[in-house]
Amino acid sequence: MPSYAINMSEKKEPLKGKKESKKKSEQKPRFPIWIYLVLFLILLAIPYLSIFPEETQTISYSEFLSHVRQGYVEQVTIIDGRTIEGTFRPDAVREGHVHYEQPSGFAWFDTNEEDDLSSYPFALTMIEGDEIRATLDEHGVAYDAKISDNWFSNVFIWFIPLLILIAFWVFIFRRMNPGSQMMNIGKNKASLYDSQSENQITFKDVAGLEEAKEEVEEVVAFLKDPQKFTKLGGNIPKGVLLVGPPGTGKTMLGKATAGEANVPFFSLSGSDFVEMFVGVGASRVRDLFKQAKEKAPCIIFIDEIDAIGRSRGKNQMTGSNDERENTLNQLLSEMDGFNTDKGVIIMAATNRPDVLDSALMRPGRFDRQILIDKPDLKGRVEVLQVHTDKLIVSENVDLQLLASQTPGFAGAELANMCNEAALLASRRNKEQIEMIDFQDAIERVVAGLEKKNKIISPGEREIIAYHEAGHAIAGWYLEHTDPVLKVSIVPRGFAALGYTLQTPLEDRFLMTTEELDEKICALLGGRVSEELIFGKISTGARNDLERVSKLAYAMVTEYGMSEELGSISYFDSTSDERAFAVQKPYSEETAERIDEAVQSILKRNYCRTRDLLVQKKSKLISLSKALLEKEILGAHDLIDLLGERPLGKYPVTPAVSSTDAGESTSVEIKK
Repeated sequence: MPSYAINMSEKKEPLKGKKESKKKSEQKPRFPIWIYLVLFLILLAIPYLSIFPEETQTISYSEFLSHVRQGYVEQVTIIDGRTIEGTFRPDAVREGHVHYEQPSGFAWFDTNEEDDLSSYPFALTMIEGDEIRATLDEHGVAYDAKISDNWFSNVFIWFIPLLILIAFWVFIFRRMNPGSQMMNIGKNKASLYDSQSENQITFKDVAGLEEAKEEVEEVVAFLKDPQKFTKLGGNIPKGVLLVGPPGTGKTMLGKATAGEANVPFFSLSGSDFVEMFVGVGASRVRDLFKQAKEKAPCIIFIDEIDAIGRSRGKNQMTGSNDERENTLNQLLSEMDGFNTDKGVIIMAATNRPDVLDSALMRPGRFDRQILIDKPDLKGRVEVLQVHTDKLIVSENVDLQLLASQTPGFAGAELANMCNEAALLASRRNKEQIEMIDFQDAIERVVAGLEKKNKIISPGEREIIAYHEAGHAIAGWYLEHTDPVLKVSIVPRGFAALGYTLQTPLEDRFLMTTEELDEKICALLGGRVSEELIFGKISTGARNDLERVSKLAYAMVTEYGMSEELGSISYFDSTSDERAFAVQKPYSEETAERIDEAVQSILKRNYCRTRDLLVQKKSKLISLSKALLEKEILGAHDLIDLLGERPLGKYPVTPAVSSTDAGESTSVEIKK
């Protein structure tokens, strides 16, 4: 009988504003990367290139010595003891004693007339350690020596690499994502959705939250016309806290508020503030509020604020969360420091309001709390209408009936159900989505995928059939249990070897002692059936016993439904569950009395269930045999086998039997 939660599906599509796209475009580098690469290669090649190269002929060392001995060399210069540069005697070249060819080099002019040359230079590399001065003196060749002093090469060797390294790191940092840059680590990570954003969400896109929308309409009115509220001296609440179970539409309602007010919307998660570096969270809070004041009027939306807003020092080791607490302190300071007249409204969402720091919840910060609860029957119909608008749905689909079969479903679960129905209809080659597709999708969402190929031995299959038949008989003949709509022994999900489907007739918020007792009886029906038929029990009732035990302990310790202990509750909703488990607020003697009271409840209901199944044993056997034959029994199959339900009303359901491939409506897994 698990209640089914319905939760507004929150659209997660990011909205790209024009300003945001413009900002991203400005961050792109002006030049492509290949230009930087070419410049780098040119700098490397500069020492080896000569912009104005001399027209010098290169000769071998042996040829040089031969020309010296023959008297054809005019003068030489030995550079750094490694290179020889010199000139030939012009008459030796003209008379043909020396073959001289003018090198083309990199000259920008072309000349083929040797007579135009006044000198005939040559160059070569000398052999290291060879002493040629005696030879030069002997043949009257003038010689000199010098050490080259190329200042450009020296500058290049020491300064240019350093410059290149600096330029390289600047280039890398500029191409990195701004959110990951070391210099921007203290910047906030909020996504900005402005009034020019595409696919803007408004209140018409939010269904099933009428009361919550009425609460936030005042915020919208203030952002549109602040003077209306401030002219009499009043102040609008600084902060609005959206509280509710996961998936009920808190984030979507925040975006719809910004869209309705047509103002910028800063959206980020509480975990975005905390980083591995000390002080980053507080810095990001300061930067966020600074940007918000510049964009005012605007809305700051912090999702999952409990990530940074947990109570300080509560059940924590000293110094273990200093960074998170520093971030919270900065947030509290900023919320005190800005004026609501600026038009900055803070909205936050959490599903754990009990763990938030009391300083965060006091008037002047989050003044107003808005409950975003699971939709009721009317709200579920509205949510289904929103999600089926884009689907091709058959005329026989009754959204009112689907809403009644999904009590406790959240909007995200309803959205998933509609999507699964569309996929199932497509797999069955249908042109439209029919009612049976939606009912099969409900069962798939709640119970998991069907495993028809799972091999189960005949003996275990019989035990499963009697187990589920026991649940069905108890649910059928007890007055205050939810009506049984379907019984199946087809395995589903991770651990369910079979299940019994029960649907509440209406949304329930209170339960009496009699109703809880009969709920325990229905859960014990499987275990009692095994013992009654086979004379032994199996491990198949593990989940049933776990739920029964929790329910019985809740009756005794929370609801005060025990005659032995009376009207007393030992449950503290403000304390942490782990702390409660370690240090219980009652004595050991009281703990024994609690255990005895729980045993009394379980024994009483176990005997009541056994008496019922003994009385209906023939029905139990016939139902089990039908399950072994058909595997799935729908609502009308149960009526044929068990007759009309003797107590209580039976819900109106479509004619779906086991032969309709009928999987489920809202389901309760019993195994």
